[in-house]
Amino acid sequence: MATVSVQHHQMFIDGKDVDSSDVFEIRSPATEQIVCTMAKGTVEHADLAVDAARRAFDRGEWARMPKDERSQVMKRIADRLGADMEQFIEAEIGPNGATVRQATGFHVGLAAPHFLHFAEQAATFEFEQDVPTAAYPTISMNRIRREPLGVCAAIVPWNFPLVLGIWKIGPALAAGNSVVVKVDEKTPLSLLRLAQVAHEEGVPAGVLNVVTGDGAEVGARLASHPGVDKVAFTGSTAVGREIMRLASGTVKKCSLELGGKAPVILLDDADLDIAVDGALFGCMLYSGQICESGTRLLVPEDQHDEVVERLVERASTIKLGDPNDYDTDMGPVISGRQKERILGYFEQARADGATFALGGGVPEGPEFAEGHWIEPTIITGVTNEMQIAREEIFGPALVVLTYKTVEEALEIANDSDYGLTAGIWSGDYERALEIAAQMRAGTVWINNWHQVDPALPFGGYKQSGVGRELGPDALNEYTEVKHVHVDLTQDKDGHIFDILLSTPAK
Repeated sequence: MATVSVQHHQMFIDGKDVDSSDVFEIRSPATEQIVCTMAKGTVEHADLAVDAARRAFDRGEWARMPKDERSQVMKRIADRLGADMEQFIEAEIGPNGATVRQATGFHVGLAAPHFLHFAEQAATFEFEQDVPTAAYPTISMNRIRREPLGVCAAIVPWNFPLVLGIWKIGPALAAGNSVVVKVDEKTPLSLLRLAQVAHEEGVPAGVLNVVTGDGAEVGARLASHPGVDKVAFTGSTAVGREIMRLASGTVKKCSLELGGKAPVILLDDADLDIAVDGALFGCMLYSGQICESGTRLLVPEDQHDEVVERLVERASTIKLGDPNDYDTDMGPVISGRQKERILGYFEQARADGATFALGGGVPEGPEFAEGHWIEPTIITGVTNEMQIAREEIFGPALVVLTYKTVEEALEIANDSDYGLTAGIWSGDYERALEIAAQMRAGTVWINNWHQVDPALPFGGYKQSGVGRELGPDALNEYTEVKHVHVDLTQDKDGHIFDILLSTPAK
């Protein structure tokens, strides 16, 4: 029998493809078949990438490039993200199991406009500002400068590698930094291609590097590396704590976008036709594998049965299947390990007394014999103390809780270690805004979900993270602030040196 060859990909360091002696097998979560192989990086490769990034920064080709020119290069990259969209979709959905519709709308569809936003910021960001000051004690001119940090490490997860990578790469490049991206071993292809495109469009060698490797080895090295000035990470809260600990060794800047367990308060005046569909969209998109998913639905006690009935009816229409089929609504979860983890949560929920109104297992049918599949799942009879209501499942599971008063709903909503996102469904905007002001979350969506705009900040309260990505201040996270003072006093007598030197000079 003839052997079917698969494409092999290498890392991208200092403007060149770099191989290694070991490889990752990239497998489709829908079929478990090998998509390709990828060079497996080590600490030595991380060090090579950091050294290349530092040399590029010190040369200044990118860091000291006029900001309008830097912006133009980045705009060309954004254009390529749009023009080569089909290529990026293929690179994204083969390894991560997203449906082609979802990838077109989110995984890759957002990439070009988000990168363009940072390209525009590169030209408009205020890198220097003169500050008027009082004439006392001496006349002076003062300037605030925002300067690039140097070398930034971006550690990116598997669920939205291209877009979440751009959230880190975009502002870092716009500010003039060099970047080392550590991609997840399951989904390296789209960011690898982005680095190659950036080099083709004029980003100098060494400015944008992509390495692979195990997180506990390569990711940890980047977080602790003395040559790295900032680490930006998206992933679990547990790993985020470790990243912060490792970064503290060199007191480097650190931004963390971590886990969530978002509450969704359905008010008694909500339009249920919209709210039910919206709640499922907020929870089930990408099989629930989004940190900001709305996974705890808080329902008025007297509306519980009607809402659950509607949820079950609508969720039952979600079509699972081949991610490459445009008619497919939902694909597999990322891996066998994740599948078993989700099923473990379901088993514990049953032991805790929860009821499964829908799903709770693996879908039936020969088409699901291979791959990593979980049914859309609606869980009722849940209290906020149960594990299923407190921990991030990262699967297509919506837990339904009840409340008697809005005050009780807010208490339940805020009773969480997380605070990434939250939501409200209501027909009364003023009422919803009053409730939103009391929710402890970095983003509160009213009558929608998954609405992420590059012009608006994204990040979490509590253990959902540190810092914000996106928004008007995104470049602040990738710059140092320098105050330059120029004293304009023309003669010695006008100075205040006599505070120390009371004896006149001869």
